[in-house]
Amino acid sequence: MRGDAHAGPWHRQVSLLAVESVQKMRDKGLDVNPGDFGENLTTVGIVIYELPIGARLSVGETLLEVTQIGKVCHDHCAIYYAAGDCVMPREGIFVRVLKGGLLRAGDTITLVET
Repeated sequence: MRGDAHAGPWHRQVSLLAVESVQKMRDKGLDVNPGDFGENLTTVGIVIYELPIGARLSVGETLLEVTQIGKVCHDHCAIYYAAGDCVMPREGIFVRVLKGGLLRAGDTITLVET
């Protein structure tokens, strides 16, 4: 995503987190919403952290490739300090953009056969 901290020629260009993961933190009593974890895209109805590395996703006009599941959290975020946990390091994923284009809220995510 143009102007994003992850933009550029590397494997973590776009981050995704499922709304179901956000709900896990809400269930722990936190007042968090999609976007509060720094994710670029929030998904619904797909267990993204179970996708294999190399899986390709079609979203809007874009084609994305899963490059990383989870991340090391070196400096714990405010969410971690509030709850003693954060789902992003386990359930967030990163993708690189194979084909750029427009995507909009509500676009369907389709797993593309490779």
